[in-house]
Amino acid sequence: MASSVGPQKLSGMQKQVLSLYRGFLRVARSKAPEERRNIESIVSAEFHNNSMSVDRKNFLYIEYLLRRGRKQLDQLKDPGVVRLSSLKVH
Repeated sequence: MASSVGPQKLSGMQKQVLSLYRGFLRVARSKAPEERRNIESIVSAEFHNNSMSVDRKNFLYIEYLLRRGRKQLDQLKDPGVVRLSSLKVH
């Protein structure tokens, strides 16, 4: 007998990450087309890299990344800011 598996519930932290990602994409739509593509590309790459490299149980680091992302998003919301750059920290 086949078991039906319903949609998986997201944790609070997963919801925060998705909300931040959607926030970046929403703000990107308010920028010039070329910058929009640049922002979407950087955001997509950053979230993808973090999803692969950050341990899902490292809550302190994930919370740090969320705080940093929210600050970047707030800065990007400023109409005077037109560009987002990526920073590699090791």
